[in-house]
Amino acid sequence: MGVLVEGRWQERSDPRRRAAEFERVESRFRNWVTVDGSPGPTGEGGFRAEPGRYHLYVSYACPWAHRTLLYRALLGLEDSIGVSVVHPVNIVEGWDFADFAGATGDRLGGATYLHEVYARSAPGYSGRVSVPVLWDAGSRRIVNNESSEIIRMIGVNSEALGGRPCPYFPAGLAAEIERVNAIVYDVNNGVYRTGFAKSQEAYDAAAEKLFGALDALEARLAASEFLLGEAITESDWRLLTTAIRFDPVYVVHFKCSRRLYAEYPNLQRHMMRLIEEPGVRATIHLDHIRHHYFRSHLHINPRGIIPVGPRAAWET
Repeated sequence: MGVLVEGRWQERSDPRRRAAEFERVESRFRNWVTVDGSPGPTGEGGFRAEPGRYHLYVSYACPWAHRTLLYRALLGLEDSIGVSVVHPVNIVEGWDFADFAGATGDRLGGATYLHEVYARSAPGYSGRVSVPVLWDAGSRRIVNNESSEIIRMIGVNSEALGGRPCPYFPAGLAAEIERVNAIVYDVNNGVYRTGFAKSQEAYDAAAEKLFGALDALEARLAASEFLLGEAITESDWRLLTTAIRFDPVYVVHFKCSRRLYAEYPNLQRHMMRLIEEPGVRATIHLDHIRHHYFRSHLHINPRGIIPVGPRAAWET
């Protein structure tokens, strides 16, 4: 895997893979779409919420990008926010737009690699090239590449963008949602910290924290249908994209093997309930998920062999 250095792709090993403990790198593009185009919590202004103006670059395999596809589907924004889907295997020059069932190519600029989209937006950019990307077709710039911020801004501005009102971040629950999101993040990121650990000590610590977070969420769901009561919130959707990948991929590939997700009755019930929400199943592409993890991470699975299981209860 490489990076962009002053707008040019260079093959460099990821320093996170050299360290014993995996540390996620902070996203670099942090502008916000707002109703009037004023600046958001970070970045600069100029990104007014308008139907048809914005476009998502995603991988169906990536749980972080999957969040944005969920919000697009759940809020009825399929006709208002376009999507370009990359090939699931990102070994040579990172994410690319090669042919694969379900991949679309770059529908806006005809790029061969996603790093070309980054360089088009910021010619001197140096850093990682990741999904998701929220692109402004008006100014031909990347608005944001941080998934948690993209779903928040899509939700807040859903009606102005051409969609339905978003019920997933009610003002009265904002502080509690952020608190639960922190526990959920220990699952979202915890599978990577466990899978990319390069020492027994780092692995043991990461696995302990991951399964501690799962235990806490399992206990929380014993008292309610969803993580914050009887209505779905942002926290539930942030957990789902990791949950559906847990047994089919993370148990084997990332050695997250203390317990199957299916062995947590409340978490399993919660996952199955969310999957049945209208539009959700159409965002799940298990072929992309399996091909990405088992064929891209050759430092973990050098022969790229895709195992036959475990299978998740929701698989058809």
